[in-house]
Amino acid sequence: MASNQASHPKTSSTKPLLSTYNLVLTAMFAAVLAVISQISIPMPTGVPITIQAFGIALAGAVLGWKLGTISTIVYILLGAVGLPIFANFMGGIQVLAGMTGGYIWGWPFMAALCGLRFHTNNSITDLILSIVMSLVGLMIMEFTGGLQWYLLSGEMTMKAIIIYSFTAFIPKDMILTVAAVIVGRRIQHLLGRHLRQPL
Repeated sequence: MASNQASHPKTSSTKPLLSTYNLVLTAMFAAVLAVISQISIPMPTGVPITIQAFGIALAGAVLGWKLGTISTIVYILLGAVGLPIFANFMGGIQVLAGMTGGYIWGWPFMAALCGLRFHTNNSITDLILSIVMSLVGLMIMEFTGGLQWYLLSGEMTMKAIIIYSFTAFIPKDMILTVAAVIVGRRIQHLLGRHLRQPL
């Protein structure tokens, strides 16, 4: 006797690579980076003082390393194709190839490290680890930026660039990075149940 089994259509359990909610958040933080990038003070060296480190760290801290990195890359690609969203309303591949371009190349690495999550069952330890890794990301960004600046400037030695960076950029960026991690962890906690789904 043939079995009379009812056939049921199989439902796919595969989740989309990016949910609509995560797509919106990724786009929103790319827009935040575009706005923050316009807050800058031009300097005689050609490298302006900005608060972009805060935006990059905040994107990573809120979105996590995957979405934070994607958001940063989206922002960079939009600027590279010509949208005037880099500092001082500049855009185009020439910005990435210019003296300040090295800092931009370092942003995805910084966003990724700022977005690492730690689960040691101790909130203070988790925060300290997040801050340490975020500062490592900041140093990578400062290194790539300083290296390209040195290679293209032709006027300043690497030692002079390092001294200038530790005077004009790095202390300010360290404070901004730590602040972004602390604020970002709070925002991430509020959005946590939406961001918990895997990418």
